Amino acid sequence: MIKNALNDNDYGKRDKRGNWAPFGKLPINPKYLLPFNPFKFIFNYFKNIFITSPVGYIFWATAILSWFFLTPSLDTMKNFEVPWIFFIFIRNLIFIIVLCSFFHLRLYTFNLQGNSFKYNPKSLATKNPNFFTKNQLIDNIFNTLVWGVPIWTTYEVITLWAFANGIIYNVSWQLHPIYCFLLFIITPTIQSVHFYLVHRLLHWKPLYKYVHKVHHNNVNIGPWSGLSFHPIEHVFFFSVILIFWIIPCNPLIAMWCLFFTAFAPIPGHSGYDKMLFKNGKFIPAGDYNHQLHHKYFECNYSGSGTSILDKIFGTFHDGSDESMILFKEKLKNKTYL
Repeated sequence: MIKNALNDNDYGKRDKRGNWAPFGKLPINPKYLLPFNPFKFIFNYFKNIFITSPVGYIFWATAILSWFFLTPSLDTMKNFEVPWIFFIFIRNLIFIIVLCSFFHLRLYTFNLQGNSFKYNPKSLATKNPNFFTKNQLIDNIFNTLVWGVPIWTTYEVITLWAFANGIIYNVSWQLHPIYCFLLFIITPTIQSVHFYLVHRLLHWKPLYKYVHKVHHNNVNIGPWSGLSFHPIEHVFFFSVILIFWIIPCNPLIAMWCLFFTAFAPIPGHSGYDKMLFKNGKFIPAGDYNHQLHHKYFECNYSGSGTSILDKIFGTFHDGSDESMILFKEKLKNKTYL
């Protein structure tokens, strides 16, 4: 166990079942959009990207380094050939295994911080008939690696091939640096809006029953739950890249979109609010906004960065007692969950 000065009782509270929740209500993001305050909105947006999101640094740094050092040249990708396609697949496979394993080994296998800052105190499910193998972890690993990575890679390969052949317009970073920089910065927001729309669709009764329920079997989530989908859901989920077939962009930005889409769900499903280190240090490691979605199903369809969409459409759960009562009633009235 890590000896850390942080006590989760100073940051939140536990209910009678041991479920931990942070103090206060969840914020509506992005801030200062309604009512619109342009200066505060821009400042807060850049603050979230460059100051308060250390895990995000790893995501976009990995995308940039991968583009320059771990991606074949566009000339190489003009034709569909096994060597470069297989290289990208193996690269993506390694990234997902390393990232998921880092969170899972630290928080679950070695249990370095116990239940401190853990939303749900229960262990990951075993002998549970809701999972194909009856083991939550094995199911999640299978769905992530057998379906998720190949489908992500397929989208990436086709996109890079299209750039290489001029089918998608390639905006030069050197000629249009401001445009490319701004598009790079807002890519996570574009992805989050797409996720909201797709997520609402996946909760349509037929799609939920036969597709999205695979993901929602993870009531008590873990890092490998993040990309544990039915393959049809993977097709929907990674289709965000199609937006960048229309919006003029640079291949690096398109690849960054796919990297963010693949990486963000992993810490977002860690099941912990914070990952603790020695001497009172920590990094944000979870997403209570999405934790509530897995608990109550019919709320918080968007990522925490665009929770204003849930607020606008009446599906925002802010973690308060009032919201708890409201969404427990909604859950009781659902017959297909």
